[in-house]
Amino acid sequence: MKKNFLLLLFPFLVHAQNNSADIKETDWLTDYANAQEVAKKTNSNILMYFTGSDWCSPCKALKKDLFDTNQFKEVAKDYVLLYVDLPRKKELLSAEEMKQNKALLSQWNKKGIFPLISLVSTEEKELASLSGYGSKVDVEKYLDFLRKNSKM
Repeated sequence: MKKNFLLLLFPFLVHAQNNSADIKETDWLTDYANAQEVAKKTNSNILMYFTGSDWCSPCKALKKDLFDTNQFKEVAKDYVLLYVDLPRKKELLSAEEMKQNKALLSQWNKKGIFPLISLVSTEEKELASLSGYGSKVDVEKYLDFLRKNSKM
């Protein structure tokens, strides 16, 4: 009986897996200098995303509800994306990346708010920021914020 159930379930699992594979992953950079270089070449602003990937529940929800969607992938084309992770488990990042992310935190997120997105110009000036995440209701607020602040 179990075997038959799994055989019936298999096509649905394969189909679900194919759908998620069709969604192109968004390219997040993790090196600030590299992000600056790309931003200057493309005349784009940097969207800096401050997260605590292994401890911040609102950050995890924001990733799932916003960053993993096709709507975000469309809006994200206008930005250079920089993922600034500050996990509690230090072994998740190299010592160099952790040092860089702490420096970025002290420069661009002085209050230590998570999640936070900060839009930074090629001249290294903060243009706008948006913090916090409560529920899926906030997704449209984030998308509107990103559309409004897009250079395109």
